Amino acid sequence: MSVFILLNCKTYDEGTGANAVKLAQACRDVAENSGTNIAIAPQIPDIFRVASAVDIPVYSQHIDGAGPGSHTGKVYVRSVAQAGAAGSLINHSERRMTLADIEAAAAALKANGMTSVICTNNIAATAAAAALAPDFVAIEPPELIGSGIPVSKADPGIVTGSVDAVKKINPNVKVLCGAGISKGEDLKAALDLGAEGVLLASGIVKAKDPKEALYDLVSLI
Repeated sequence: MSVFILLNCKTYDEGTGANAVKLAQACRDVAENSGTNIAIAPQIPDIFRVASAVDIPVYSQHIDGAGPGSHTGKVYVRSVAQAGAAGSLINHSERRMTLADIEAAAAALKANGMTSVICTNNIAATAAAAALAPDFVAIEPPELIGSGIPVSKADPGIVTGSVDAVKKINPNVKVLCGAGISKGEDLKAALDLGAEGVLLASGIVKAKDPKEALYDLVSLI
């Protein structure tokens, strides 16, 4: 199984501008040395900067389903694609969307050959997301995000339940585990529960040495 790790820079200063490039370079180095698939989601204005500097997948933190036209303030899929994005998060707990908007965003990404990662917060939402046939769903209980307490330990049932729900609805959709993930044991636990990778942020972005933190993350797989 190919493990997928997606690092979300959020709006941390440690992941902004030149720092985002440094993080992406660390992701690239660890990916090359470990054989792991590592991608990064910088802030949208940093996508071009990061994609121009490193040869790893770069994701947008958000996308809208709006097409070309009068949609001021919307994040247009072709714009981020031309900036170098390979895909996007959809419906992160810090950027919630309606079901109709989630569906439109996922469809826009698919139409442009880009990868979709729909974030969910419970098993029912995961099942609904799987029905939209994204590439990934990422289960993240919001109360654990940034807590340092990994969901794989705090609530393993939500991970196994999400994996089971997705398999029943669309076995082609891969499940990521998020919230509180930062160490190698967290990633291993997520994989043991049936996830195929992780979505993480502060545990790496705000680490004293992000590259060493990434090496620790992949050390047990």
